[in-house]
Amino acid sequence: MPLLADDAPALPLDAQGILELAARSMFQLFSSVSQGMFLVDRSGRIVWVNEGYQRFLPDLGFSSVDQFVGRTVEEVIPNTQMRRVLETGQPVLIDLLTNKAGTFVVSRIPLRDDADRVIGAIGIVLFDHPETTLQPLISKFALLQRDLDDARRELASQRRRSLAVAGDGERRSKYTFASFIGSSPAAAEVKRQARRAAQSSSPVLLLGETGTGKELLAHAIHAASSRASGPFVSVNIAAVPDTLLEAEFFGVAPGAYTGADRKGRDGKFKLADGGTLFLDEIGDMPQSLQAKLLRALQEGEIEPLGSNKLVPFNVRILAATSRDLAALVREGKFREDLFYRLHVLPVRVPPLRVRRSDIPALVEALGEDLALRNGTAPPELLPDAMALLAGQPWRGNIRELRNVLEQAVMRSDSQSIDAAQLERILREAGVEPAAPAPVQDPGHAADTEDESRYLRPLAEQVAELERKAIAAALKAHGGNKLATARQLGISRATLYGRLENPE
Repeated sequence: MPLLADDAPALPLDAQGILELAARSMFQLFSSVSQGMFLVDRSGRIVWVNEGYQRFLPDLGFSSVDQFVGRTVEEVIPNTQMRRVLETGQPVLIDLLTNKAGTFVVSRIPLRDDADRVIGAIGIVLFDHPETTLQPLISKFALLQRDLDDARRELASQRRRSLAVAGDGERRSKYTFASFIGSSPAAAEVKRQARRAAQSSSPVLLLGETGTGKELLAHAIHAASSRASGPFVSVNIAAVPDTLLEAEFFGVAPGAYTGADRKGRDGKFKLADGGTLFLDEIGDMPQSLQAKLLRALQEGEIEPLGSNKLVPFNVRILAATSRDLAALVREGKFREDLFYRLHVLPVRVPPLRVRRSDIPALVEALGEDLALRNGTAPPELLPDAMALLAGQPWRGNIRELRNVLEQAVMRSDSQSIDAAQLERILREAGVEPAAPAPVQDPGHAADTEDESRYLRPLAEQVAELERKAIAAALKAHGGNKLATARQLGISRATLYGRLENPE
């Protein structure tokens, strides 16, 4: 006979009683339906394991519960993250744990006293052998991942086709600003400067060490400019013999010399007409050609070898160098007038060592590119490997990073790459590996930050930030209020109002 309402068990009437009942019920539920549970105290020592968890002990190397209980959690459970839960007080509701006992889906929950202090934690094994118990879910995500990889490959293929040399032989830029990977302050600033340069028709001089991405930015500037529909022509001055450079630049008239083509040959200035000419490694240009280049830039016309006719051109010049042009001018190795002709919009491309926070994103992009080229899965760098990469000086910058990563991929028998593999590659290249950079968990970084300064009225904090931004912009532009207002994205009237009434 069913219980009458008066005979039914009643819930506690006080909130604390309800909470204690819920906690007890949840503990009993997890203990019965989970694959195993254990408790640790504040110091991280195992204080209790339930019967379900005891079946994992032999695989962990223990023959009895007594050998297991009383020891620190790191000693008995390899790869556990329980210590982090104790230190941060933050639960880990779903995670994968792999050790000698197998692979498990686990939860880790901190335990707190009445004063809300962490006094321990509970570890719960939700599923063992997830490769079978969670097979439908894993298969679904694997299918989604394959679809995503296919879509990425197709997009990359379409991008290469659309940016490559067109079918009629016309030269196009291959990269955009999205191709310059990085969100660090240094990367954001150089992209801002390059975007601004793209809106001008003046010469741009890209300065920076080898392998920093100067050529990529040159492509991006052209692609974002009003000349994007015109050709993008590049010439690496360091790669062309001095005796051939003049012909390379200005072209050759028909039959200009013995062996010359009867039809003549167009130079790079002619090929780039209506578009952009990129002069890479301009610092290596011989002095004998510097005067002719200067005259061509000043007059807007060229004279092909063996011809008496002047040919006008309409070209926007982008130049790049890894050398100190100002020093070359002082040494008399580079014409001062040509330097000032090119040094109109200088853009300094930062080396990789000042934008270390971009390395994970660069590694991901480079890894996907290698995978696409080789038809393999992207490499997976373990945390110690990523920390090692972040700590290196990278004299060859992104080009060196790509070389190291490609060697690691080609030599590794697995998809995962650890620090030891990278250290061997660096040493074989004659580079002594630097100490790994400390990797700070972004989620944990906020815990260590002094947050007391944020406990003020929001309007006061916004006003303080505005004052600092205006002061920094004024300093950067030498007090020029028009340039300051443009950079901050406000009108001059608004800027004057902020300066007159800083409060």
